[in-house]
Amino acid sequence: MSLSLDSTVKLNNGVEMPWFGLGVYKVEDGKEVHTSVQSALQNGYRAIDTASFYQNEEGVGQAIKASGVPRDDIFVTTKVWNDEQGYESTLEAFENSRKKLGLDVIDLYLIHWPIKGKFKDTWRAMEKLYNDGKVRAIGVSNFKVHHLEELLADATVKPVINQIELHPRLTQEDVREFCQKNEILVEAWSPLMRGKVFDDPVIESLSKKYNKSPAQIILRWDLQSNIVTIPKSVHEERIKQNADIFDFELSQEDIEQIDALNRDERVGPDPDNMS
Repeated sequence: MSLSLDSTVKLNNGVEMPWFGLGVYKVEDGKEVHTSVQSALQNGYRAIDTASFYQNEEGVGQAIKASGVPRDDIFVTTKVWNDEQGYESTLEAFENSRKKLGLDVIDLYLIHWPIKGKFKDTWRAMEKLYNDGKVRAIGVSNFKVHHLEELLADATVKPVINQIELHPRLTQEDVREFCQKNEILVEAWSPLMRGKVFDDPVIESLSKKYNKSPAQIILRWDLQSNIVTIPKSVHEERIKQNADIFDFELSQEDIEQIDALNRDERVGPDPDNMS
């Protein structure tokens, strides 16, 4: 597929979302997040992914405002944290996030983790936010197939996206297959596995073959696998480099080589053990 940094994908509710964006997990609020978001926007990124748990929504909002890029051109995602879940508390959490970001409307609002006994009430609140026009799209994060089945059993609005830990050592084929069948887009967090996969012999050999960095190989693999990807960086050079993946294409054989690296190995928690 022929893509560029400003290419978008149409979500199941018709809203367009960029394929590629910046994640800001563990980026400190204030100067660090401001610089990171500014660098990304100046270098053509148009999607920013934050969460109330990251405690940097304020800095993200200020950087967006200061960037000079029209608000309508930027796609902003944030998430409701575990201890904020439930119907009323989700509505309240959303208002807090919206104020911190300084935005009238959030583009995408996600349930951060599938908290047992809570996430269905949380989803009802999110459906209300969506129906009230306060958010353009709603989705989930870290949901396995059984969580999605439970949610879909009585949801009136289908999630547009499932943002999951996904990288060459955790390819989550079962979740991806279920999402594809149900028109739910998959988005990768920690797509580079915090660098742990860079010295894998397959990634190293592809890096030489295409004359691209290991990170660029993996991010290109995401896009060619129809996965939205949001690598995190606080360095302008790396932010530019990560996005320099639109001038080459991996062969089908090379995509399959990366697919075969799966070991079901996580760097984050298992969603079933998150409380």
